[in-house]
Formats: sequence, structure tokens, C-alpha cells
Amino acid sequence: MNHAMNADGSAGGASAARRPRVAVLFGGRSDEHPVSCVTAAGVLSAIDPEKYDVLAIGITRQGTWRLVPDAVKFAFSGGKPPEVTEDGSAVYLPLSADGAAAFEVTAEGERRSLGVIDVVFPVLHGPYGEDGTVQGLLELSDTRYVGAGVFTSSASMDKHYMKVVLEAAGLPVAPYAVITETQWRHDRERSLERALALGEVLFVKPARAGSSIGISKVTGREELLAAVEAARQHDRKVLVEPQIVGREIECGVLAGLGGAAPEASLLGEIVVSSDREFYDYEAKYLDGSAVDLRCPAEVDRGVQSAVQDAAVRTFEAFGCEGMARVDCFVLEDGGVLVNELNTLPGFTPSSMFPLMWKATGLSYPALVDRLLVLALERSTGLR
Repeated sequence: MNHAMNADGSAGGASAARRPRVAVLFGGRSDEHPVSCVTAAGVLSAIDPEKYDVLAIGITRQGTWRLVPDAVKFAFSGGKPPEVTEDGSAVYLPLSADGAAAFEVTAEGERRSLGVIDVVFPVLHGPYGEDGTVQGLLELSDTRYVGAGVFTSSASMDKHYMKVVLEAAGLPVAPYAVITETQWRHDRERSLERALALGEVLFVKPARAGSSIGISKVTGREELLAAVEAARQHDRKVLVEPQIVGREIECGVLAGLGGAAPEASLLGEIVVSSDREFYDYEAKYLDGSAVDLRCPAEVDRGVQSAVQDAAVRTFEAFGCEGMARVDCFVLEDGGVLVNELNTLPGFTPSSMFPLMWKATGLSYPALVDRLLVLALERSTGLR
């Protein structure tokens, strides 16, 4: 994409050097809309305005893109969760790869140029953003963006195919059963039997959702039946896994600058308070006393090396770009199971991914800058 611009910010021939224009993209149509808004606030507060020209572009639940100048104030406080609402305006990104400028149509119907966007920082958690859809849109216009590409985003968002790729790469995963829409409609009893055979205590999850939305911990057939129906409210494909006895240890991975090898962070551990069944949505975002995020995790060198190795191997198996958080279970015998790959991890300053990199020596603003530099230096198209 030709990113040269005229003095007014429109596309054009050679011009004086300018700050790269960054569009932070957040909100969206998924159930994780509020989480995305809070993530955007953190990222917007960390981008150096002396180095980058920043646009905050929110997506409403109806799918309208619009400028949100006060997005830096979004937070999980004050009652109602944050949300991008309609105001009559709309932002349009180009679909052509000819260096066209983005533009806004105001509520009064006036059209104004927003200039050429050099890089998009998507912080869209869940479907319609983290799953390869927005990444594909940006690929059409040769627009650079932070994070994983289309296939990696899509495959890692689907917990079923995530496990397929991990197993193919020789990485150990927990046992699982998948219940598809067809199976649930036409062979429900067999689907339940396959799931119940996994163990006495089960976790039921929407296959393509995040932030622990729609997840249930169950025992027995009746609870399983209700949990599958609850998960199906978010995704018609459901994943069932047995409870794993072990520690939940996480590792952050960053792509290397200039094509260097990926780097693994120090580890983090999530310890949920005894009054909670598991690390659910409320514990993650609404009840700070419900969980203890320990960073760096207290593990011996052997465990640290094993988790870091599994994290980097996972990153490379999926062809990740930019960043990823890899969640593992460390078993009582020291074995490591890869539980999940998250190509757009929680990214508020108090989220585990930034905390792990802070412990490793990279501050939150430096982490944001590193991701923008990585996105700007990589080529567009097939790579």
C-alpha cells in the first residue's frame, strides 16, 4: 500500500515525513464488547502521541464504525459496562490497495478525510474481530495491523481446531470432546455419552468465545445438558474438557524485531480464591479480590523452561505474528499441557500478558510501541 500523503492528510505523492497514523479498533459485535472497550483505553493511554498520530475507532454492537475521542476513559466502574454507541456518524476504511484515505461521514452528512492509516491496532476480543474477519478486511487493502493474520486468528479462536493444530505439531493437550450443531440435533445422547466419558468433573465451553463467557463447570448428565445449552447461546459448537489437576501457568510470546526469533516472557500464574469454582468472567473483570495474579510465577527452572519452550513452539506452529499468550497446565509430575493460545490476550495494564512482560523488563508503553513497530516493519500480503 502506498502510504505517502499530501499535506492535508489525503493520499498522494511524496511528502514530508510525518508520524505514522495508528487506528485503534475496538468494541465490536461480540459478547466481549465491554472488555474490548477497556482494553482500548489502556492501549490509547500508552501510545506516544509524539511518535504516532492516533485515531480511536469504535465499532458499535450494530457494526457501525465511528470515532470515539473519549475512549481513553473507558473502565469497568461506575455501574454500566462501557459501550460504543451510535451517534449518527460513521468511519469508512478503504477496501482497495491503492493508498486511499479513510474518511468520516458526520451526523450532519459531511464527509471529511482521516488520512491514510498506516497501521491498525485491533483490540477486538471474540468473534468479528479476533477470529480473522477484521484481519481479512485489512488484508484486502494492504493495511498493516498488529497481531496474527487471518488463518492464525481463525484457527486459534476455535478451541476445537486450536487443539487439532497443537496435536499435529506434537504439543500435548488435554482430552476433549466436540459437540457440533448437527450432533446436538440428531445424536444428542451419544454426544452426552462421549463428553461424560472424559471424567467426573467437566468444563463446558463455547468453541469460539473468550473471556470465560458461557463456560460452566459441571458434574453428571443433567448439569452437562444444561451447560451445553448455555454454551450454545454463544456458539453452536461446544467443547467439553475434563478437569485438569495442576497449576495454570501462562507465558507471553513476542515476535522478534527484524525477523529475529520469538521471545518468551517470564511466567504468570492465576490463583482463584477458594469461594470460586473457576476463573470466570466476573473474576477476570469485575471482582478484583477473586483472583491473585502472580507474576513472575514461583516455579523452578525446569518448569519455566518447559512452559517457555511449549509457548514458543505453539507460537511458531500457528505462524503467529506480533504477540500471543499461551496458557498451560503444569501437572503434579512436572508435565506440561498446552491449554489455550490467545492471539489477542487481555491487554489492560493490569492484564496478565502486560504484567508478564513488565516482569520481564518491558513496560506497558514499551510493549505497545514494540507491537506497533513489529506491525509496521512486516510486509503486507502473503509472507
